[in-house]
Amino acid sequence: MARKQTAQTKLFVLDTNVLLHDPTCLFRFQEHDLFIPMATLEELDHNKKGVSEVARNARQASRFLDELIDDLELEIAEGVSLSERSHKAATGRLYLQTHPIQSDLASVLPDSKVDNQLLGVVSYLSHKFQGRPVILVSKDINIRIKARALGFPAQDYFNDKVLEDTDLLYSGVRELPADFWDKHGKGMESWQKEDRVYYRLSGPLSASMQINEFVFQENEQPLYAMVREVAGKTVLLETIKDYTHQKNNVWGIMARNREQNFALNVLMNPDIDFVTLLGQAGTGKTLLTLAAALTQTLEKKLYSEIIVTRVTVPVGEDIGFLPGTEEEKMTPWMGALEDNLDVLNKSDDEAGDWGRAATQDLIRSRVKVKSLNFMRGRTFLNKFLIIDEAQNLTPKQMKTLITRAGPGTKVVCLGNISQIDTPYLTEGSSGLTYVVDRFKGWPHSGHITLARGERSRLADHAAEVL
Repeated sequence: MARKQTAQTKLFVLDTNVLLHDPTCLFRFQEHDLFIPMATLEELDHNKKGVSEVARNARQASRFLDELIDDLELEIAEGVSLSERSHKAATGRLYLQTHPIQSDLASVLPDSKVDNQLLGVVSYLSHKFQGRPVILVSKDINIRIKARALGFPAQDYFNDKVLEDTDLLYSGVRELPADFWDKHGKGMESWQKEDRVYYRLSGPLSASMQINEFVFQENEQPLYAMVREVAGKTVLLETIKDYTHQKNNVWGIMARNREQNFALNVLMNPDIDFVTLLGQAGTGKTLLTLAAALTQTLEKKLYSEIIVTRVTVPVGEDIGFLPGTEEEKMTPWMGALEDNLDVLNKSDDEAGDWGRAATQDLIRSRVKVKSLNFMRGRTFLNKFLIIDEAQNLTPKQMKTLITRAGPGTKVVCLGNISQIDTPYLTEGSSGLTYVVDRFKGWPHSGHITLARGERSRLADHAAEVL
């Protein structure tokens, strides 16, 4: 380990939760070296059993380590080169703890805790390689606090973060400045087709616009439009359908604000296969999506059925082995779905009680509730797939779900990235943030961040003051 003891290459000590979160982290530290303590390997072994995402990652991390140290000629104490296995993405070396380490922290911290053993390793390495940065990498906030209290540098694992700051996340909506037409109106083409107006224009803002981004201007003649094409500095804007008007209601639901109007435009557009809706509680994500799904499934017959799924992260204990079918077991998680179906069912005033009961049965027969646990290997044809509480999915789980979509299927992801229940998942590394960022600019995807709550004056006031 005497190689390159310069300030440029650091020695990172890995906590188990980093490997459990992302097994490929072994190849994500570029030119820097990695050190894996025996305590980390022990914990990896404890977590390998089961079918959870954590257990799968533990097994994958163990397989990577096995491949790296497979060579019998290898002198493990000298470190293992990572460059061949990582196709030169990582050029550092991997070191495993090969002898017992006695640290000077035993008097301060009890050695029985794994976290304290890890800190002991960091302390030992810091004294052994003075002048070389030795940094603990962990997803656990408490061990990072302990490390800093003892004077050791500690970091979170950031490599899986899509964005450092979620305020920079694409919102799908852009307000045009007051002088927009002065700067972009030169040489503008405009025409009308059916009930839409099209504007082809160019100017400084054009290059930064994304396909299917919504633009608006609030003045005496308000403009609400969608970017249909982007070619260099030229964009094509198309005015949108007004879902705030009763004549365009969707299953009895009308848009109550500008963002809801934009959301219904992407939800009702059959050319858009993938939609993401972000927003706080009460902004209407689930209600708008279900209204659009029912209209297109039961009236327009574009989809054969609606599938609703969500991550079952329990706030209390898991319901586990209760008897019942998959649908019955998922019922406790689907309270939000039931509430919204009740609202949609009541919107048909003329039908009377019998008519409403018949509609309710029809809706129930077309809305299927599925568990995420059984999604692997499935293909959905002509389905309207709604993924609720999508902020609790990891990018890998999100990929597993979205790749289930077969021909004619529309996928809608709903979530609020400030309400994440999954351990070690943050706003920056959530699967929902990941897909919003990666899908922007694809012609068949749409994204809206819903801004205003529409539940009630009580709910709105509570959101502000509590």
